[in-house]
Amino acid sequence: MDALEIARWQFGITTVYHFMMVPLTIGLGLVVAVLETVWVRTGKVEFLRMTKFWGKLFLINFIMGVATGIVQEFQFGMAWSEYSRFVGDVFGAPLAMEALLAFFVESTFLGLWIFGWKLLRPGLHLAALWIAVIGSAVSAYFIIVANSWMQHPVGVKVVDGRPVMTDAWAVFTNNTALVAVPHTILGALGVAGGFLLGIAWYHLWRRRHDGIDTVEVAQEGTARGKQRVVVGEAVGVAGRDRTDHAVWLKSLRIGAVVAMISFAGTAITGDLQGKLMFEQQPMKMAAAEAACHDGTSFSVLSVGNLGSKDCSDVAAVIEIPGLLSFLAHNDFTTNIQGVNSLQDQYRKAYGTAVPDNPIYGDRAGQAINYVPVMEVTYWGFRAMIGFGGLAALAALIALVITRKGTVPESRWLMRLAVLGIFAPFGANAAGWIFTEMGRQPFVVAPNPAMAGSVDQVFMFTAAAVSPGVTAGEILTSLIVLTLLYAALMVVEVRLLVTYIRGGVASAMPELAETAQKHDGGPHDGGDGTGGAVAEKPADDVLAFAY
Repeated sequence: MDALEIARWQFGITTVYHFMMVPLTIGLGLVVAVLETVWVRTGKVEFLRMTKFWGKLFLINFIMGVATGIVQEFQFGMAWSEYSRFVGDVFGAPLAMEALLAFFVESTFLGLWIFGWKLLRPGLHLAALWIAVIGSAVSAYFIIVANSWMQHPVGVKVVDGRPVMTDAWAVFTNNTALVAVPHTILGALGVAGGFLLGIAWYHLWRRRHDGIDTVEVAQEGTARGKQRVVVGEAVGVAGRDRTDHAVWLKSLRIGAVVAMISFAGTAITGDLQGKLMFEQQPMKMAAAEAACHDGTSFSVLSVGNLGSKDCSDVAAVIEIPGLLSFLAHNDFTTNIQGVNSLQDQYRKAYGTAVPDNPIYGDRAGQAINYVPVMEVTYWGFRAMIGFGGLAALAALIALVITRKGTVPESRWLMRLAVLGIFAPFGANAAGWIFTEMGRQPFVVAPNPAMAGSVDQVFMFTAAAVSPGVTAGEILTSLIVLTLLYAALMVVEVRLLVTYIRGGVASAMPELAETAQKHDGGPHDGGDGTGGAVAEKPADDVLAFAY
């Protein structure tokens, strides 16, 4: 067992798990803030219910995101102490600002939002949520600044073999970060859009399955033969009224629109990001396209042994001439260097073997392969685009299908809509894995603009792992953290499923406390309850928040 490989698996597993929470927290937080804004401005009851329901799911995910994110900080010292020592003078600023400014602001004002429903005026309560949500976005910015410096180090000089920040402005305005931030935020909105769409579809389907809403065919007038939705109410059941139908229909449509807009935005920012990668990390993009040889053609599909070091067993089955040049330079004729040419350049610039230095331990002298794992980069790049496009297409289809006011009775279509929630999650995870794995064998990739400079900065991943930690110790922590995260996953999924199935009533206990007037029909008490009544939800662990 190699301590380096185990440490990489540990960081990869925990980071990808944590990153599942991040986009939903950012995207859903923005959506909830907009929903509450609409409620405050219009007073429409359905937007209050939407704010409460989606806000509770946002809180569950936020809490789990914090719990899983704390581990990431400790890993820098546990398994990656050499890396922390190397980048500390640069990373100290953005990580400290993320914790002291963004996260504290985010947590403080989110607390005011949670406990301030009946204590703060609506405008102040809304402002607290917006500050918390903006804090989440700022927090993401600082983290991306730190990560982007690893992708494209700027604003430093080398002192005693270590980079020291000399230009904070260059670090915080790194063009890699300025493109990655909107790309990440838009990707997060895509996750939120798919989340709203899938869950809202499920509840609209339940209303049809339970016979609350029906579809009738008009028999008279100009509308003869056309279908119309008859929205009903379940008497005596909390929250299952006509307003409930409006909650889910509007949530579905908002989610679909958000999903489509976010996909268009991620496509534009992704194109900008790709062009930067062709300049800053050409090997990553060559591996992503399985472009083994110099040329201009884009491989739609390549087959063969993507794991071969020299691409000798890789062949393009479907190619589009000139497209690779367009993706890199906005023209169709510029020749793009392939993996084999770049491999030779990297060997000349950075050596053919791991340096003979004590920090590398037994890995010193081993041959270096500058080609990242192409199975991951090639398919990860396509999974990122494929899942994102699938989510946007599903959103468009959902808008068309529900244009008459409800969803079909089909159970399999409902299940497909719920499964579709995972598509944007898959796109985000695949993009993150591609970005990080494509940087190998560097943990801090060299900046081509600094080639030959005394201040050129790069660090091999083999040098980043803690030298005093054994493979057994890291393996033990890997097993413990994996089991812990699995337990947390069970808790989160159970909480989410419980509150999702409970619908709006699970987020608004007051719906169950409203007495029904047995006067032959439902009533509305003016508080958005619709007059429905049910037993008070038992074991509502988040009831304190509302």
